Amino acid sequence: MVVMSSEEFAPPKYAQIVQTIRQKIADGTYPPGSLLPSETQLVREFKVSRPTVVRALQVLQLRGVIEREHGKGSFVKAAPPGASNQNSRPGRAVLDRVEADENCAVIEAGTLAATGAVANLLDVPEGSTVMRRRVLFRDGERPTDLLTVWCPAHQAEGTDLGETGPLTAGIREHLWASKGVKLQHVVERLNARHPSADEAKLMEVRRTTPVLGVLASVFNGGGRPVLVVDLVLPGDLHELEDSYSL
Repeated sequence: MVVMSSEEFAPPKYAQIVQTIRQKIADGTYPPGSLLPSETQLVREFKVSRPTVVRALQVLQLRGVIEREHGKGSFVKAAPPGASNQNSRPGRAVLDRVEADENCAVIEAGTLAATGAVANLLDVPEGSTVMRRRVLFRDGERPTDLLTVWCPAHQAEGTDLGETGPLTAGIREHLWASKGVKLQHVVERLNARHPSADEAKLMEVRRTTPVLGVLASVFNGGGRPVLVVDLVLPGDLHELEDSYSL
């Protein structure tokens, strides 16, 4: 019989940091709105490398636990009661990200003809004009995620989705403020795959590097699709996790 040590079952170091920070948020050490220790301080506290700390903070951000502002730091998010499970969803989290507060670049923003797959998800005829917005987020020296958003052209009219500058509000808030469109329901699909040639080039990874793909269809209160969101995450930087009561 092979006896395995407890270390072989221990979670990765970044996951241990995530767990510790969440515990400190829960016990009030880091109250809502407070500034977390800097990356340098966390490196010293946990005796790990900076990429490990960065990865832990990215996981917390994707789960909606913290907000990261470029040049300012990471802040504990003030979540309303009962919203913790919802905020852990990456599809929801990306809709609330503020591009202007992060280190990102708008790769593309403009109209094009919808392919069959996108048209089907948006429930519009194939070849219809849609708006596509692609944003590459970075942290330090490497890309951390690639976000692509599609929406029908008429839905994008009167918004800044087609502008090449970073949005100063999350997509969900921006659509409500500019169009009165309320996003209420998300159908999210997750898969592990290899990146396309274009994705690999933008993400600065090999074609054989595993990535996590999050494809989300976002609906309004009437049940009509408003957006399709495609989020690509390098597998070596991200791990998606959820927790719930039995």
